[in-house]
Amino acid sequence: MLNSEKLRIRTNEFAHRCVKFALAIEGTKLGNHISGQLIRCSTSVAANYRASCLAQSRAHFKSKISIVLEETDESLFWMEFALEENLINEKKVIGLIKEANELRAIFYSSKKTLNVKKDKIVKS
Repeated sequence: MLNSEKLRIRTNEFAHRCVKFALAIEGTKLGNHISGQLIRCSTSVAANYRASCLAQSRAHFKSKISIVLEETDESLFWMEFALEENLINEKKVIGLIKEANELRAIFYSSKKTLNVKKDKIVKS
């Protein structure tokens, strides 16, 4: 299986796990707000990564990966915020936070690699 396919599956699973987490914190005004935000940004991670796999150009791919990176970081923000507000037990979310950090590192590295390759092309 190609790495892009593995990552497509991984981002899809991440979105599903985040939705389950989001539904678990609903019930208060703050919980409902965080839930909606987390569902939006985490599903965007999966959808935009999938779109990046179909990119028509390097620029389009870079644009989609940039969105994926931003949405992964935002997902992480909302999970940490919910944890800081004691909306969920740390044991229930620590694995998901770890996955968000790993995905963020992967997409950051991808974006950085794209920037390095662009600089080499321009300098040549």
